[in-house]
Amino acid sequence: MSHPLEIFKFCPKCGCEEFEIHSPLSRHCPQCGFTYYQNPRASTAAFIINAKGELLVARRAKEPAKGTLDLPGGFVDNEENAEEGMVREIREETGLVIAPTDVKYIFSIPNIYHYSGMDIHTLDLFFTCHVGEDAVVKAEDDAAELQWLPLREVYVERFGLRSIREAVHRFLRLNR
Repeated sequence: MSHPLEIFKFCPKCGCEEFEIHSPLSRHCPQCGFTYYQNPRASTAAFIINAKGELLVARRAKEPAKGTLDLPGGFVDNEENAEEGMVREIREETGLVIAPTDVKYIFSIPNIYHYSGMDIHTLDLFFTCHVGEDAVVKAEDDAAELQWLPLREVYVERFGLRSIREAVHRFLRLNR
């Protein structure tokens, strides 16, 4: 496996061609002294359960893994905490409005998300939340469609992203 910053050949601060591998997570410029660290990016995903005990799943509208099942979620933005990022992603993908206090952290999984020809190391944070029987969802943003599935009809192999599959497996083991 290549260095995670192999794609960066020049110092982004001064343009020096000697942008060297400094550590397993960084490159350093000997000319201007700039060091760039590649730390994992925070990402969220939600296990949204309705009053019937069904799980809300999305069908991915975009690559990677377009057309496979997924959980609502995405990257945490700058200046957001994980709960705020989770609530925003739920609203953007499903239309559901959930308070940050109603999402509960359950576990995390390190992951590699391949995007734009680059491996992006992420730390995927998984949350659970519950919605009422009257919850109305509408597929938006990265979701091509949404559906409620009884937990007995949730099959791990239908989820396209590795960390989501692992998370669904763990969640089902705890909740079936």
